Amino acid sequence: MPVSSKPAAYHHGDLKRVLVEAACAIVAEEQNWDFSLREVARRAGVSHNAPYRHFPEKLDLLAAVAAEGFIALGVAMTKAADGVESPEEALVELGNAYVKFGIINGARYRLMFGTVLASSKTKAPALVLEAASRSQAILANVIAAGVKKGQFAASDDDEMAILVLSACSTVHGLTMLLIDGLSDVEYTPSLSAKVGQTLLSGIVQRSRSTITQQAV
Repeated sequence: MPVSSKPAAYHHGDLKRVLVEAACAIVAEEQNWDFSLREVARRAGVSHNAPYRHFPEKLDLLAAVAAEGFIALGVAMTKAADGVESPEEALVELGNAYVKFGIINGARYRLMFGTVLASSKTKAPALVLEAASRSQAILANVIAAGVKKGQFAASDDDEMAILVLSACSTVHGLTMLLIDGLSDVEYTPSLSAKVGQTLLSGIVQRSRSTITQQAV
């Protein structure tokens, strides 16, 4: 009896999860998202019509891939800062994990933060916004803890927002420069830590007498 080369009929317990994992694997291997839903179905071992049960359009699947990326980023950041009591040290560890994730997952990182899914953040799919918000909250919570301990300076919510934006801008900018090969400094595991320490200490050099005068 001849063996059919067609994918077997859907038999997975969680079709949606299987399809997302297949799409994530393709993005990781090919470092782009130029695949078709038919290719994802083939990778998942299901019929070519199966993806449409959960993802009517390819962009719907890409949104799920991006959301999974933010979840994975959050897990990496949480793990990196776990057990680190100092907010300053925790912030540096978060930055290390963030940049490392972006470099390892260049294509998915571009999908997560690019305009493929939406022309602006506010127009992004809800599941992407929710996952992105949760990952950013990890960073914001560390900064809030630093403010509470008097390590970071912020007197109100507006200043807190600027601190979070500054931290996000630093790690995102560094990640994109490294992914695009535009950094003048070669990436090493300690690079993001050095950049983070520079952010914390600031780049404006002040004399002790000037600081004393300002305090008075």
